[in-house]
Amino acid sequence: MALGSSCLRAGRGLLRAAGPRPPPARGRCSGGRPPAFGFLFDVDGVLVRGSQAVPAARRAFQRLSDGGGRLRVPVVFLTNAGNCLRSAKAQELSQALGLQVSPEQVILSHSPLRLFSHFHQKCMLVAGQGPVEENALNLGFKHVVTIEALRKAYPLLDMVDQSRRPKELPPPTTGFPTIEGVILFGEPVRWETSLQLIIDVLLSNGNPGAELQDIPYPHLPVLACNMDLLWMAEAKMPSRFGHGTFLLCLENIYKKVTGRELKYEALIGKPSTVTYRYAEYLIKEQAEKQGWKSPIRRLYAVGDNPMSDVYGANLYNNYLKSAHQNQVQAGVKRSPQAASPQTEDHLELRKDCNNSVESCESILVCTGVYRHDADVPSKTKERTTETVFHGHRDFCFDPSLVEASYIVQDVNDAVQLAFKKENW
Repeated sequence: MALGSSCLRAGRGLLRAAGPRPPPARGRCSGGRPPAFGFLFDVDGVLVRGSQAVPAARRAFQRLSDGGGRLRVPVVFLTNAGNCLRSAKAQELSQALGLQVSPEQVILSHSPLRLFSHFHQKCMLVAGQGPVEENALNLGFKHVVTIEALRKAYPLLDMVDQSRRPKELPPPTTGFPTIEGVILFGEPVRWETSLQLIIDVLLSNGNPGAELQDIPYPHLPVLACNMDLLWMAEAKMPSRFGHGTFLLCLENIYKKVTGRELKYEALIGKPSTVTYRYAEYLIKEQAEKQGWKSPIRRLYAVGDNPMSDVYGANLYNNYLKSAHQNQVQAGVKRSPQAASPQTEDHLELRKDCNNSVESCESILVCTGVYRHDADVPSKTKERTTETVFHGHRDFCFDPSLVEASYIVQDVNDAVQLAFKKENW
């Protein structure tokens, strides 16, 4: 098929040349030199499907580890999941892969929010499921309000479920804080409740108990994590609705009600550049802790979703190329969000993360969302953006960004391919 067919052939050739072989002892196969590369692994569809490990995942990490179970190459697990704690995801991965994964190796969709310190003192409404309040506090936010707390404070707002409607008129709410921003962690359980209350907060400038006068615009800042329209689980049907679908609903409702576009202060999680920048920072941090002195030059991003994993890796590869060319605007084909000041002005990252990384190559596996027989965007096919582009509306479709550098069968083949390229 069109997407990466030549890359697939090239990848298979490298794998044949490499051949099956047991993982060598730490550093031996490279003449004792430390690694100059690292891996960014997606989780769902690459390492696990739902709660079940992909069979190739353990073989891949046996290859990546030495005899003592220690990784021989820096690894970050880069997932758009966000409805759990970082420590819980690390424990889940440890059990699935048969080795110890630390929370510092895990990037959830919302992890880069710890960099947005200028919002940490504001009162933020948090939406999603799982431990959203605890996640927000762990990320540095000091004052958070959940959708459920807001619903209880203003019970007349949530009117879809008749069984939850108040039987009597409740007393006026007093003392509830003014909301100063919204964090969308991930898809909620009761979509209608979250959609209604988030719109209420935006239309009322953070005071949903007040009588509406004029609709404020620009509206309160909105920070959204995870733009995946679909994701792969155990179901036979190919994909499940992700947070990107919820965002699509929110954007369209807001525009239908106000006639204006919903704007984001930041879109993070794959494929945003700031998420990959944060991943690079953690890769280098790992290498330093291990005492590996060689600079990390190359990243290999392994994923199953062309619209987030491949798009994001290629977007970041463009960023790296532009950064090395000292261009004023890094990444000419990036979205407004990817090129926004939030992406570039994290002084913490700029200070601690030098420019040694030269490339981020995308490796697409066939154990998740992507299938060889599926239609995907292609330069050679006449298709409309609406029909084929599953990415977020603020990341404009470019066929070259969903063309994987390599396509392989599974994550073990991906590791084998990278090792061959690195002569490792």
